[in-house]
Amino acid sequence: MSIRPRILLTGANGQAGWELQRTLSCLGEVVALGSSAMNLTDTAAVRQRVREIAPAIIVNPAAYTAVDKAESESELAHAVNAVAPGVLAEEVDRLGALLVHYSTDYVFNGSGAVLDSGEARPWREDDACDPINVYGATKLAGEHAIQATGCRHLIFRTSWVYGARGSNFLLTMRRLTRERPELKIVADQIGAPTWCRDLAEATALVLGQLGSPLSQSGAREPWGVYNMTNSGETSWHGFAEAIQALDVPGETQAARLLPIPSSDYPSPARRPLNSRLNNDRLEHTFGIRLQDWRVALAQCMDVG
Repeated sequence: MSIRPRILLTGANGQAGWELQRTLSCLGEVVALGSSAMNLTDTAAVRQRVREIAPAIIVNPAAYTAVDKAESESELAHAVNAVAPGVLAEEVDRLGALLVHYSTDYVFNGSGAVLDSGEARPWREDDACDPINVYGATKLAGEHAIQATGCRHLIFRTSWVYGARGSNFLLTMRRLTRERPELKIVADQIGAPTWCRDLAEATALVLGQLGSPLSQSGAREPWGVYNMTNSGETSWHGFAEAIQALDVPGETQAARLLPIPSSDYPSPARRPLNSRLNNDRLEHTFGIRLQDWRVALAQCMDVG
């Protein structure tokens, strides 16, 4: 009789964490901790909790994700996004376990990555990183902290994550298109909206392929960084249009959606214009490619 591995899940109350609790349960015993049970800014407490639980796998979707607030709360963002992942990685290395961590398209500056034709192309994992805001810089520092430990790790870079709960673009748009007659939406930032349920299910598929025990000598070791987003691309304006088209506003007149450039929507943090990520490495290594973002959106709004 095989022993089910213990999986420590952080950020259990977040939109990705909520979905991961469901998808990871088929792989092992999930110990799901929210921020009150594991405060990632308290490194001593993090180490103690990990050592008490002694997991075979740590899955870490927890993050400081308030992109604009990070500009004025850089120390807090750094503690959660950079220091804490490094601490988790050190404990994983001590245990001989595996760390699954989520990063972001914001590690790139969004202005480069162009083809010879001059057309922008999606970012690959080995492209040079150059974040243009504090959030992106702290997430990149977290990647580096994990890599520096030499532990077994999978870093999944994703983008524009949304779901049926929590705080995200989908839920904001569904509310605002009912409340306001007109909305100005940025149309020159291009990326892939990613449903957190697809992200969670793809994570479980990857872990399912690795087998157990993960520390078995001679086992397949595809550790490193992988892009993981829904397929296709759109702008925030296109995303909003798709949400509105699938929504049922009832008797309320739907808002008019006006496309605007980023320059007309000033914010504390700069955003990359090209946030598209190339997912070929994930497909070549694990045979996984997430479904088109439009299909995922329709499913999310149907089940949500």
